[in-house]
Amino acid sequence: MATALVTGGTSGIGLAFARALARMGDDLILVARDQERLTETAADLHARFAVNVETLVADLTLRNDINKVRLRLLDDAHPVDTLVNNAGFGLHTPLLDADMSIQEQAMTAMMTAVLLLSNAAARSMKERAKGTIINVSSASSWIYTGNYSAIKRWVLSYTQALALELEGTGVRVVVTCPGWAKTRFHERSGVARPKLPEFAWVKPEQVAKEALSCAAVGQVVSIPSHTWKIALWIAQHGPQSITHWFSRKISRSRALK
Repeated sequence: MATALVTGGTSGIGLAFARALARMGDDLILVARDQERLTETAADLHARFAVNVETLVADLTLRNDINKVRLRLLDDAHPVDTLVNNAGFGLHTPLLDADMSIQEQAMTAMMTAVLLLSNAAARSMKERAKGTIINVSSASSWIYTGNYSAIKRWVLSYTQALALELEGTGVRVVVTCPGWAKTRFHERSGVARPKLPEFAWVKPEQVAKEALSCAAVGQVVSIPSHTWKIALWIAQHGPQSITHWFSRKISRSRALK
């Protein structure tokens, strides 16, 4: 029986990954900050899919809590076969704000945690010559919407570098770059949802399904929508003026209500 560890696994994209992996028969380790929600989610997944669900309370903005998850990934007596680094939150704080604490927390949760947890999982998986690491980036990594875009660009670049280092080891690495997903992400971040047409949104279930399909065939970058594949190709290869225009439009649409 395989085991998958999912950070931020009680809602949104993380929960979609947990459900998809449980449907495949994987036992789960769910990581989140809220014990009550972890308990409820674990009970639901166990009842629906008849898999074992372990919970681990951790706030990934804290280095001690990151280390708790890291030690679980290094436990060779109870190996983890799939790691999904999904935990994170949105940023709306201006880059010139005097208080940079939320920016630092975001970088710890979405960069430092990804770096340390991927490292632990990769070393353990390499020894067993099997395993999968999936890091959740964003279509925002191709545009310029504050530090969030910069953080997610790092996740994209880092994951591709990790995939190169692990070539031929039996360990598969994927970075998923979804567009805007219909979750409570914006609400929890205190940010208004961007005013985008329906085709610009993706379902969390689609993000998980596409990323797991990419892992199965050894494809490193997953973009879970034909619309976003075209949009990101234009962002990468087209005139930068288009990317700058779109970035301004999104930033202005995120004014707090």
